[in-house]
Amino acid sequence: MTSILEKYCESHTQSAALATQARILFPDGVTHDTRYLTPFGLTITHANGAHKWDVDGNEYIDYVMGHGALLLGHAHPSIVTAVTEQIVKGTHFGGNHILESEWAKLIIQLIPSAQKVRFTSSGTEATLLAARLARAFTGREKILKFVDHFHGWNDYMMAGSGRGNGGIPSATLGTMAVLPPNDINQVENMLKSNNDIAAIILEPTGAHMGTLPVYPSFLRELREVTGRYNVLLMFDEVVTGFRVSSGGAQLKFGVTPDVTTLAKILGGGLPGGAVVGRADILDMIAHNSDPAWDDVRRVAHPGTFNANPVSAAAGIKALELVSDGKANAQADKIAASIRKGVNELLARMEIPGCCYGISSFFHLQFGRPCVCLERDVCTRQHAEISSGMSGTLAMNLKRAMLNSGIDLMGGRMGIVSAAHSEEDVERTIEAFEEGLDAMRREGFV
Repeated sequence: MTSILEKYCESHTQSAALATQARILFPDGVTHDTRYLTPFGLTITHANGAHKWDVDGNEYIDYVMGHGALLLGHAHPSIVTAVTEQIVKGTHFGGNHILESEWAKLIIQLIPSAQKVRFTSSGTEATLLAARLARAFTGREKILKFVDHFHGWNDYMMAGSGRGNGGIPSATLGTMAVLPPNDINQVENMLKSNNDIAAIILEPTGAHMGTLPVYPSFLRELREVTGRYNVLLMFDEVVTGFRVSSGGAQLKFGVTPDVTTLAKILGGGLPGGAVVGRADILDMIAHNSDPAWDDVRRVAHPGTFNANPVSAAAGIKALELVSDGKANAQADKIAASIRKGVNELLARMEIPGCCYGISSFFHLQFGRPCVCLERDVCTRQHAEISSGMSGTLAMNLKRAMLNSGIDLMGGRMGIVSAAHSEEDVERTIEAFEEGLDAMRREGFV
């Protein structure tokens, strides 16, 4: 019987050859940590809707979806048209343009916390700017974040992210405080004992795109306690913005932060990010006639590709298409069908495990039966969830599912788009049965 690894290598010979070349050019042969896969990653040639194809001609139902940027699917015709029309007019004007205002107006219309907008080129830049704004506004130096929450790869936000901190000065990491999530008592004790906390930042649905959930009740508790201690509350909605609902997690859960960071869906599949929030906080960027303000307190913010007109064209069209919530509802419906189907399959195959998630996400863990089938948020302890999907297990599941025509995000989860169909669900469940059968034959589950 051919093993998972043998089948993978046999089916992807051209990707293997290109990966050999790529390793000469790039560390690990990839350009993003999540794309790292042994013995080699795939080379994708094109994509459309919910599907993509590799250089060997293999077709996949895609559950990576541009790392979460593609709620509307690959190559949405309206976005393709908008980008095509704009790119012939110019890709960079070195000045203001009409599209940036249209883009910002849509954000303010959709995101409850958005009174003013500042565009960036990425989510990492957005969280860096948000932290700087919080420090300048409050006159305090420290930011409180939570274990495993990822807010981009800028020096500050890597603290407590569970990723490599090589090259980051210890003094920089020392300006961050890190606590476990979902424990408001620890948060309040930190705020009581440390009067230098400028803001609290978190992913409002939890770390790793919700794999390790944050409880909605914790969001409400944070809003109350930050108000009492005059600390800013910042939601990192780079992942959840326009996905968990058309107005992000803050609209879904009815908790309005002071500052929000956005990216991914914001740019309609092109690079783009933003910091939005209270006008008095965003105006820390504004110039002032007082030289002391500009020299000492003002937050300087350049950025060559801020509000790039091509990204703006794509972003405007994407936000117009998601504004009525229909795309969210479709993606959520498909994700719910996948979660239900995978859990029924696990039970039928007598494999202890769980498929869970919120909105248009599904996450996988093995070793324990599901206890959160009817809940919006998984109630298992984070240590239990983490132990249910080791790196080795995820890597082998990723390969097994690729062999069966499914591309999972990191081998641990899937991100669903409005372009996925019920037919895709059926094919996905069939692929999971084939992939899990192969995993069991080799003793992984």
